[in-house]
Amino acid sequence: MTRIYLLKLLTIVISLIFLIKLFGLQVLNKDYDKLSQNNAILEIEDYPERGFIYDRKGRILVSNQPAYDVMIIPENLSPFDTLSFCSLTGIEKKELISNLESARRFSMRLPSVIVNQISKEVYAKLQEQMWKFQGFFIQRKSIRDYRFSFGANVLGYVSEVNNQDLMRDNYYRQGDLIGRQGIEKSYENELRGKKGKKFLQKDRFNRIIGPYKNGKYDIEPVQAKNINLTIDIELQSYGEKLMKNKRGGVVAIEPETGEVLALVTAPSYDPKILVGRQRSDNYKMLANDTVSKPLFDRALLAQYSPGSTLKPLNALIALQEGVINNETQHNCNKGFYYAKNAHMDCNCKYGSKNDLIKSINKSCNTFFSKTYLSLINNSKSTAEGIDNWKKYLESFGLGNYLGYDLPIGRPGLIPNSSFYNDLYKGENWSATNIISNGIGQGEVLATPIQLANYTSAIANKGFYITPHFVKIKDEKKPYNEMPKITTAVDTNNFFDVIDGMYKVVEEGTARIAKINGLKVCGKTGTVENFTIIKGKKTQLTDHSIFIAFAPKENPKIAVAAFIENGYWGSRWAAPISSLMIEKYLNNTITRPRLENRMLNGSLELEYNKPISGENFNINE
Repeated sequence: MTRIYLLKLLTIVISLIFLIKLFGLQVLNKDYDKLSQNNAILEIEDYPERGFIYDRKGRILVSNQPAYDVMIIPENLSPFDTLSFCSLTGIEKKELISNLESARRFSMRLPSVIVNQISKEVYAKLQEQMWKFQGFFIQRKSIRDYRFSFGANVLGYVSEVNNQDLMRDNYYRQGDLIGRQGIEKSYENELRGKKGKKFLQKDRFNRIIGPYKNGKYDIEPVQAKNINLTIDIELQSYGEKLMKNKRGGVVAIEPETGEVLALVTAPSYDPKILVGRQRSDNYKMLANDTVSKPLFDRALLAQYSPGSTLKPLNALIALQEGVINNETQHNCNKGFYYAKNAHMDCNCKYGSKNDLIKSINKSCNTFFSKTYLSLINNSKSTAEGIDNWKKYLESFGLGNYLGYDLPIGRPGLIPNSSFYNDLYKGENWSATNIISNGIGQGEVLATPIQLANYTSAIANKGFYITPHFVKIKDEKKPYNEMPKITTAVDTNNFFDVIDGMYKVVEEGTARIAKINGLKVCGKTGTVENFTIIKGKKTQLTDHSIFIAFAPKENPKIAVAAFIENGYWGSRWAAPISSLMIEKYLNNTITRPRLENRMLNGSLELEYNKPISGENFNINE
């Protein structure tokens, strides 16, 4: 027992010694304060190289290249030849004077950037002449090197910190780089690492003569982490090529894991133009394009009516609620009257009699409108019916941000009873007032990533995994062991809906999306597009939409495509989606004519129309 007590006592004593030593070093020790206050010693920050970004197959997407900043400590500044300095660095004298004034206002003793990101050639010339410019020194850092011209909306970019960044986080100093948008922003802490410090000795002429005390007090930087994305850069680049001269978004997800394979927004830009001295000018050019909006990520931010792609979800909800089954049939005579002088149009032939599978195949508005009316009226009140319907859709990820790991997004809209009470301002409203929700043309709004996510949930027969862009790795868990989010619809209700979606491609509205040797399940949508012109509701060219997954039995990819002003679903969205599916699953294209038509096809004439060029109904 005595030995046990002695061991405990020894442990306590050793711990106290360590704590006292640590307190002394961090709180009482003034060595670093003295170093920073010593005019003969220059303290500079030692930047770790920013982490690399790889795609899902290990291909480098983003690496680094060397860059050099010309720095100054104002209190050490001596008179110098400004013309010679400007000639060497390529900076205008007016800008030099302005930067010097800003540096003095920031701090007389702390370093500030005077000329950022000079080239290696300029660095070599300037290094030989630095003795002429007392108070200046050159700090090496790395800037991003984007290896591909695609995926700008996913990767994001880096730029110098601004005053808000400096006030928000004291880690940063003037001239530091910080992630903006995309992965660069979401994973800033991992990609930046942690800066160290170096202390350099200066002579009486203020020239640097080497490390202070052989680097005794230097602090090594903490290496940044590399990141592996879920994105397949080949699929991403292929999708961006297919979307050239078009506007919209395409999202591809691996249903089993929730990994985002491609996130395409069109138009986009080459991420390389936001690197280097011209970054600011290039960014202004992109930001000032208020017509095509290349900085606006339509895949995450544009909120569209889902159109007929919502019909499979409404069918699933109705099956779960028991208001229909696989034998339910409705007669369709090119539509039906659901109220006095109120007709729901449909493209079915007169005398059509459609069950669930045939109605999905033919996209029968009559079947789904009647089903929706039955679904809402199945509750005690219309208000209760719409609120119940909303809960089902929310279980598929609609009406919220999903929780993916990029910094931007929109929640879309799933209206509830309160929404319609406000819309109708206390007037009585019933299921017939909101019947358009049954065919996806009502007040429902969804982003392309939400469309792809609920397509994944259908492919998985009742669950989805939160979409994500980075391969998640935990020391205690394998890759991507993320929780399944179960929908409010039982698995057994998915089979008939999936069969209907399979027939859409095999013999229905999306035959153009058929791929030999692959069982593709899909659903087309043609979304009516309206805007208000001089107080009058005016119809513009419809939007083209398509959702799909493949193979039917063991889905490996789910895709959602939305093409603004693309006429109808099978014209643009379905071919583009099916080409991406074929490219990903087979790594080849067996329909070169279709591919050529999509790659070279353009909707620019449509967008250049006076009205269409300004109104896209994307609910910004």
